[in-house]
Amino acid sequence: MTKTWTLGEEINHWEAEKEHAVLVGLITPHVNETRLQEHLEELELLASTAGARTVKRFVQRLEHPDPRTFVGKGKVEEIRAYLEQHPEVNMVIFDDDLTAKQINNLEAALKVKIIDRSSLILDIFARRAKTAQAKAQVELAQMKYLLPRLRGLWTHLERQRGGIGMRGPGETQIETDRRLVQERIKTLEQKLREVDRQAQTQRKTRGEWVRVALVGYTNAGKSTLMNLLSKSNVLAEDRLFATLDTTVRKVVFEKMPFLLSDTVGFIRKLPHHLVESFKSTLDEVRESDILLHVVDIAHPQFEDHIRVVQRTLTEIGAADKTIIMAYNKIDLYRERYFDDLLDVQTRRELETELFTRLQSTYGEGVFISARTREGIDKLRECLSQHIRGLYLTRYPHRIHAW
Repeated sequence: MTKTWTLGEEINHWEAEKEHAVLVGLITPHVNETRLQEHLEELELLASTAGARTVKRFVQRLEHPDPRTFVGKGKVEEIRAYLEQHPEVNMVIFDDDLTAKQINNLEAALKVKIIDRSSLILDIFARRAKTAQAKAQVELAQMKYLLPRLRGLWTHLERQRGGIGMRGPGETQIETDRRLVQERIKTLEQKLREVDRQAQTQRKTRGEWVRVALVGYTNAGKSTLMNLLSKSNVLAEDRLFATLDTTVRKVVFEKMPFLLSDTVGFIRKLPHHLVESFKSTLDEVRESDILLHVVDIAHPQFEDHIRVVQRTLTEIGAADKTIIMAYNKIDLYRERYFDDLLDVQTRRELETELFTRLQSTYGEGVFISARTREGIDKLRECLSQHIRGLYLTRYPHRIHAW
């Protein structure tokens, strides 16, 4: 049965435990087969985070997405035939954003729920949002995602549409809903502006403190490292987007205090509306003195993740900060990539070679394992040098007070 969309319903929210999904992606001149498979691996992890089980992937090679159904007519028929043979599958997830027209056409053809990457990420954020601020940020992103799609999603008013300008009750209802969505966007934006002002006031009252912010791709281990460095108890899970709200802790290294903050993780194809909506959260990154970029070095695409974070930092105006690279999960890297037959000397040479290449490409960094505490002392030493240097330059009287 085709999905009926109504205002006030959370976008693409579902009882995830009962959901089975298939994934769909395109090989294009800009995305080769290897890169697409990497994207689909991540999309499957996103689906799993939302609670859905992936049972199959569909891939097609096209010059560009079909404006009507994203994939070609033949691929739509192939997916439909599979769905008929597997009635437990009730959702198709596309790796790229879909237009309202594409969603409408695909739901009509496949008779199941159609989800795109952005709506999936928005759903995960909606589930993870706990504080009033995070909930408002997510709802704002949802409303902005919904607004341009309202007309195409009103499938239940199809027979009421007229010719030319489509006058009549259907269009009136669409315009009413558009106005309601726009008013809700204004309300949420005003609410978040007030939150932003309060956050700025809080940051000003922190006084003469050096500030360090943890940044990185989602699930890189930022919250675990936060707990280790600050001896706090921030939620740390082996799941995407475990942290949405910024957590700030006072940390002291050798009588030298500073503020350490944990922020939301980044991801490729992060919906632009989310970046806009989380402005007040990301201001913590923008206003920090030092960024500690945590990287899951055991991930096969860790360098792609680094580039995604660098692009996001550029987008929010924070790329010019002092950045220290913390290559986390080095213990897992050895387990995955070092053969048991390798002798100790060869392993050290391979690690040295990797570290030299990373340092020449991405700047100062440290191999660490937040799980086993390997390299943490070296990271503390590196951080301490930078923090002390900032205090000596900006607040020399603080040094004497210690």
